Amino acid sequence: MNKEELAQYTASEEDYSSFLFQKRHSWEVKVGNIGIGGNNPIRIQSMTNTNTMNTMDTVNQTLRLVDAGCELVRITAQDVKAAQNLYEIRNELEKRNCFVPLIADIHFNPKAAEVAATIVQKVRINPGNYFERNSSNFPLTDKEYNDELEKIKERLFPLIEICKKHNTAIRVGTNHGSLSQRIVMKYGNTPFAMAVSALEFARIIHSMDFDSLVLSQKASNVKVMVSSVRLMKEMLDKEGLLYPIHLGVTEAGSGEDGKIKSAVGIGTLLSLGIGDTIRVSLTEKPEAEIPVAKDILQASGDRIYKAEFVSCPTCGRTSYDLESVLTKVKERCNHLVGVKIGVMGCIVNGPGEMADADYGYVGSGNKKVNLYRGKESVFQNVDEESAIEKLIDMIKEDGRWIEK
Repeated sequence: MNKEELAQYTASEEDYSSFLFQKRHSWEVKVGNIGIGGNNPIRIQSMTNTNTMNTMDTVNQTLRLVDAGCELVRITAQDVKAAQNLYEIRNELEKRNCFVPLIADIHFNPKAAEVAATIVQKVRINPGNYFERNSSNFPLTDKEYNDELEKIKERLFPLIEICKKHNTAIRVGTNHGSLSQRIVMKYGNTPFAMAVSALEFARIIHSMDFDSLVLSQKASNVKVMVSSVRLMKEMLDKEGLLYPIHLGVTEAGSGEDGKIKSAVGIGTLLSLGIGDTIRVSLTEKPEAEIPVAKDILQASGDRIYKAEFVSCPTCGRTSYDLESVLTKVKERCNHLVGVKIGVMGCIVNGPGEMADADYGYVGSGNKKVNLYRGKESVFQNVDEESAIEKLIDMIKEDGRWIEK
């Protein structure tokens, strides 16, 4: 490698930081008292699985979701009657001093969306099955295709006017499993087709001078979900439509499988700077989704709910029982929100690998420990028996300790 070739890889620390993906700038959309996008934190939402006509069951589950940390709650409204009952649900929640923004989930019934938009703070529609051409005359000619878009605009107009009047937001939520025949026949059942479907609705809604809009692309296949969201983001940004993006892997499953699948899909996009609100979809009680969402946001560094711990997988150089020590440090310090602590096995890689930690606990051999404040080694060869207390003393000296 000659000097010229080498020069392109030579940069300052500040230059290298530009390689990190920056958070995508989006417009702010207000959903009740909660802002999505803009400078707001990434919001956590979930969905009830109760019968919407059972007011008390739905209210009680909503309260449990809010207690768990859910910031927006979606409720299905499969028909006009269910949409009307959203009033009773919202009223009962407010009686209990709960003002969490509610989202009506609409599929086939435009009238239900119009009713719900007068009651709740946001309505979710699916472009794939909210409107559909009742015809077998596919594929369409370009003129027929454009005529269909005009019909969609006409049918959307009443909903948009209601949302304007009541300050109700909309999410256009595209699903891989329910793309319209019109789209599939033209673009195939592909991530590109999903992105186009969302873009068409975004253009139509924007043309009606309405921008309280959030967009999503969901699939049970993680690669399809990630690809479609990235394509949609590029299409939107190219046209200057900086709408917030909702992330989620639909039908992710249950247990560890569902959690891992959600983390891979949502986490990948968050690491690329994409995403303004997330929903983890698990085949479990909705309340179980919220801790997983928090863990994903913590791991991506987008929202911090607890202390963070850096620790190595151990090797033959590890000179003490790192696993048990890490457990003890976590037990003592996990409540220190925003504090990052490294617990490392040895001084060979330990100090370097935990360089961005606030504090470090590094084995130095013979039952001794070195303690760090940032990159600085503050105490050397501390006895293991007293090392954790001395670590806590350092945190207290810096004014960063709080009692549980």
